[in-house]
Amino acid sequence: MSNSPTLPSGTKSATCGSIFDSARLHKQLAEIESKLSDPGVWANAAVSQPLMRDRKRMEEQVASDDELVRRTGDIEAYFDLAREGEPVEADLEREVQSLSEYVDKLEERTMLSGETDALNAIVTVHPGAGGTESQDWAEMLMRMYLRWAEQQGFKTEMNDYQDGEEAGIKSATFTVSGEYAFGMLSGETGVHRLVRISPFDSAKRRHTSFASVFVSPEIDDSIEIEIRPEDIRTDTYRSGGKGGQHVNTTDSAVRITHIPTNIVVQCQNERSQHKNREKAMKMLRSRLYEFELDKKKAESKKLEDSKLDINFGSQIRSYVLQPYRIAKDHRTKVEVGDVDRVLDGYLEPFIRGYLIMRRSGGDGGVLVGVEDDLD
Repeated sequence: MSNSPTLPSGTKSATCGSIFDSARLHKQLAEIESKLSDPGVWANAAVSQPLMRDRKRMEEQVASDDELVRRTGDIEAYFDLAREGEPVEADLEREVQSLSEYVDKLEERTMLSGETDALNAIVTVHPGAGGTESQDWAEMLMRMYLRWAEQQGFKTEMNDYQDGEEAGIKSATFTVSGEYAFGMLSGETGVHRLVRISPFDSAKRRHTSFASVFVSPEIDDSIEIEIRPEDIRTDTYRSGGKGGQHVNTTDSAVRITHIPTNIVVQCQNERSQHKNREKAMKMLRSRLYEFELDKKKAESKKLEDSKLDINFGSQIRSYVLQPYRIAKDHRTKVEVGDVDRVLDGYLEPFIRGYLIMRRSGGDGGVLVGVEDDLD
């Protein structure tokens, strides 16, 4: 153990105080508190809700800054004890490791600085070609994201769910609600590939299945997206499900088509047609926002994000269960050997890898081809 009275200058923990500008945070927090003290602000939810989100985020940052000061102070105290001859090696090692993990988490937050990163996420999963195989894989992906959200303490709400004919799903759209949900899930947009021994093949042959994931931010009233009434067509139909109480006997399900862009959204989760339409409009706003972002990207790089075929050569990540076991992201090169853990919601290495690539200027939106020894 080093007898240095201070932390090594080359470590993250020695420079962690630079993650937050405490004085600036306190000043901005005071400005938000001043705005929220105006009774007129609370009469307008479109103004008050974004301010409350900003206040919560800054309060968390201030608390994190205080926690960093406390933890580094504890470690300095251990160094002082070590210089006096106290046997603190085990305690010091534990504190340094804990601080390193804490700083990694804070560093991840600093990478979530995009305009929409702090918003909720709307996730849509579609199977690719391959019938039952791909539909089953799409359901596995849906479960993976729902498990991840649960582990993060986020809330989820199913907006639209279409059962597969034999197994799995034809499509699913759900909302993940939580701080920075979209920022963390934004890198999941693209084609995901599964290689396994098929449970639907009596010959027990190896199959490759594909499914696509599309993630968009849930746009609230604080971000203006113009939707003209004459540009949308609304259709109602009778919602379906797995039977019993999930089947509605009225035409409460809503499908909205945005005619200029041909974007279609639908919601059947609520029994009320009005509520389904309200949620569908929120989904449409999010899709149109993402559509406009894609247009801007296309102007600069001549390639729209996430629009390749759900097939070979377009996947962003592979999940291989046979002949070996690994989950690999083909953009960031992040690999996790425990693929079962990944399918159970362990996405942190992939999320962090994508955020680091995005911060460094990597083209996180382009889907790249993959070559390996799988046939």
